[in-house]
Amino acid sequence: MLVQPRAARALTFTKLPDNRAGMPSKPIPGSTGEVLTELPSPYLPHPGTGLLYLPRFLAKCRYVKAHGALPASYAKNYKRGLDRFLCFHLGIDPAAVEKIVFESATDAEIEEKLKALLPAEVRAAKWNRELVQKGMTPAGQDFLREALTAMGCADRVDEIKSVPDLIDFDEGRIE
Repeated sequence: MLVQPRAARALTFTKLPDNRAGMPSKPIPGSTGEVLTELPSPYLPHPGTGLLYLPRFLAKCRYVKAHGALPASYAKNYKRGLDRFLCFHLGIDPAAVEKIVFESATDAEIEEKLKALLPAEVRAAKWNRELVQKGMTPAGQDFLREALTAMGCADRVDEIKSVPDLIDFDEGRIE
């Protein structure tokens, strides 16, 4: 029986994953397409209603107004995805919000027109609870796992728990 000397055994290392000595991974640049860090977090509440995500949808509309379109990585969910879920909750059409932004000259005008469009009771607590739980179903967890794997961040699956978390992670607000 051959026994390795103690010094030889000490030089046997276990290779760490590519996240370098336990440091959490970060998205592979470009893995999700262009990233707009100027968009607000989905967790930012709208000052007039308390609705989470509404400032982000408004910012996307402003971006389209200023630039003609969103980058492809955002365009695929514009007025769809969370934009549509929010509008469905409010009983309004996403195109109506876009029209308000496009036709308004100031933020004050946008807010005035939104107030007229939105229902009297926006049920902010109900929407906010639903938003922060988007992605927590088994199918949602599969989606998050696939998205994080494509971003090169499979090690973050236990930390990125919802779709709003994934957005904030992709845009650099979660390190």
